[in-house]
Amino acid sequence: MQRLQKLIAESGYCSRRKAEELIKQGKVTLNGKVVSELGTKASFGDDILVDGNLIEYQEKEYYLFYKPRSVVCTTKDDKGRKTVLDYFDDVDKRIYPVGRLDYDASGLLLLTNDGEFANLMMHPSNKIDKFYVVKVKGIVTGDEVKKLRNGIILDGKKIYPSRVKLKRLDKKNLTSIVEITIHDGINHEVKKLMEAINHEVIKLKREAFGFLTLGNLKSGEKRMLSPKEIKQLYNMAYNKR
Repeated sequence: MQRLQKLIAESGYCSRRKAEELIKQGKVTLNGKVVSELGTKASFGDDILVDGNLIEYQEKEYYLFYKPRSVVCTTKDDKGRKTVLDYFDDVDKRIYPVGRLDYDASGLLLLTNDGEFANLMMHPSNKIDKFYVVKVKGIVTGDEVKKLRNGIILDGKKIYPSRVKLKRLDKKNLTSIVEITIHDGINHEVKKLMEAINHEVIKLKREAFGFLTLGNLKSGEKRMLSPKEIKQLYNMAYNKR
């Protein structure tokens, strides 16, 4: 027997947090009865419906995906744009992105049908490093790099990147390439950090998530995570707490 919201998350229907919201809204039934209390326990042998959809257990799958630019990190898009799931037509399971990359950004993205895992990877308290290479307009100075290292206030909170390095300057075209590692989970964090030192982002690519890298993957390609990698990710998240 497990908490109902955990079972829903493990089914891949949604995250545990979203499942809790649905329970509170009275949109979940257990064996024909509406459930509104979060402490309710059940098993996969029970009849669980969410918004009328039957919850069934499915094997957990975990993917590392090289997201191209001009692709949205959602399961569907009302504007008709290509989504990351368009690259997973060969996957039978209901999977979804772990966090997000902006529409115009590229790079490493995790996808899974394991809601508990997704929550753990996204939670800011676990401080999992995400490494980006960003190209910006203008020449970034040493003082501006120092300003980033000393912390920038975003959304009312002072943010300290784990690492900032000025990689390359192009004085002819007036652009700079900066490497930056963050772990805070703020939306559009890298772009906001660059804006804070008055530089507009031209290109943004996530090169690594924790110890995971893109390796030999090409844009639009994916691979399954190994059991060892999944275990390492869990250990990394728990050890940061």
